[in-house]
Amino acid sequence: MATTLEQLGAEAAGCPRCPLAATRTQVVFGVGHPNADLVFVGEAPGREEDLRGEPFVGRSGQLLDRLVLEEMGLTRDRFYILNTVKCRPPDNRDPRPLEIEACNPWLEGQLDLIQPKVVVTLGNFATKLLLGTTEGITKLRGRTYPFRNGSVLVPTFHPAAVLRGGGEPMAKVRADLVRAKEAMGLTTVTP
Repeated sequence: MATTLEQLGAEAAGCPRCPLAATRTQVVFGVGHPNADLVFVGEAPGREEDLRGEPFVGRSGQLLDRLVLEEMGLTRDRFYILNTVKCRPPDNRDPRPLEIEACNPWLEGQLDLIQPKVVVTLGNFATKLLLGTTEGITKLRGRTYPFRNGSVLVPTFHPAAVLRGGGEPMAKVRADLVRAKEAMGLTTVTP
């Protein structure tokens, strides 16, 4: 059993557990600080992520990095970012149940090793999966939820939705990032 993220990532790199292994360029395990208090969880790698081996490197990732810096004062070396599924689904489709189940030990292992104080889920898919609910992101965001090992989960919109939706989703993501910052104890929580 892996005792570090580096070991777990090395094990995941050759994962044959589901059909996505046959179509991926590489496993997109995750990047960032291995003992981060803050973890961002997305859905699955896209084309750019599959090619580069790093989550959130395209336009969505650039927007996320900017918003996290502006609202939380953090850069990627201060948090960890990963996806629920480590291989790119063809045509950017949603991951299938078999793929989610096959990848879940990697996700659980990452969260167990990092032990973050705050987990921010990016979008409907990651939020539903980690909260074990069928309720949508529009109803779930705007609050914090008790998560695992005393941590909290803060759901927010996926950066791609912000790129499509403009000002209103952008304002909501900013508010959610402030909520995550407060949950980390980086600012005083106001009533």
